[in-house]
Amino acid sequence: MRFGVIGLGKMGANLARQAVEKGHQVVGYDPREKTTSDLAKDGIEPATSLADMVSKLRAPRVIFAYVPHGDATESVCQELQPLLSAGDIVADGGNSHWADSQRRHAFFAEASIWFLDVGTSGGVSGARHGACFMVGGDPQAYEVVAPLLKDLAVDEDGAFFAGPSGSGHFSKLVHNAIEFGMVQAIAEGVELLQHSNFKLDLVGLLNNWMHGSVIRSWLVELMGKALAEHPDFGDLSTYVEDTGEVKWVLDWALKQDIPLPVTSASQTALMEYRNLEWPAAKAVALLRNQYGGHPVHLASERIRR
Repeated sequence: MRFGVIGLGKMGANLARQAVEKGHQVVGYDPREKTTSDLAKDGIEPATSLADMVSKLRAPRVIFAYVPHGDATESVCQELQPLLSAGDIVADGGNSHWADSQRRHAFFAEASIWFLDVGTSGGVSGARHGACFMVGGDPQAYEVVAPLLKDLAVDEDGAFFAGPSGSGHFSKLVHNAIEFGMVQAIAEGVELLQHSNFKLDLVGLLNNWMHGSVIRSWLVELMGKALAEHPDFGDLSTYVEDTGEVKWVLDWALKQDIPLPVTSASQTALMEYRNLEWPAAKAVALLRNQYGGHPVHLASERIRR
């Protein structure tokens, strides 16, 4: 398939690279001109603007957006809609609020353009080697992009049609809430192990847990990898990057009278992990760096909030 990718950061660029390696043709655009031109060496055809990207794709066009949620996504949608034709497909692969996705679905429908909300999981590694997709929108549009998504997924079951508009991003945000709880539990476990009277090989122990234990998981594997790379927490800051999406789930759950004690506690802990000498906070920062590419800060850095 020949398709476009808007936003060539950690996720967009790696998905584009994977697609090219699997025989697809990708036209890429990023507002950072050097980012776009640098990726040309990986076989991604550069576009100088959204209009230039649209001109390089044949109708019906398929365009994926991997840009930060909020104003950046809104700006792309507003600029893109008048450039497209009836029957084109726009897929938002970022972590947008599901209500925003429903609104954008209606906005593109005014011009008879399909809009899909594509929750994307697997982090940077998944984008590069095989991701997990949860898709909301019209089934007709999903059928067009399904072969591509299954090609970019970790396996054929890694692409899932969740249902109507908004359901893909809602599913992904619930996924992120679960992720927060799991990350917090692993980080607290690391702190317990560090404070024990035993001189444990933490990397070896986490590797052991990957072989048949009840808690074996990719996050446990990544924690072991992170500890191997950063055996001493002393030089790390406890400042943990928080992109804020899980707060949307908590706000919605509160209005539905749904108790989320684990998710609430993990979000609260994330906000408490600021300028404290807290091993669990540093473990969370390392894990978020491993799967999401979020920066790890040194204790000596001055963090701008």
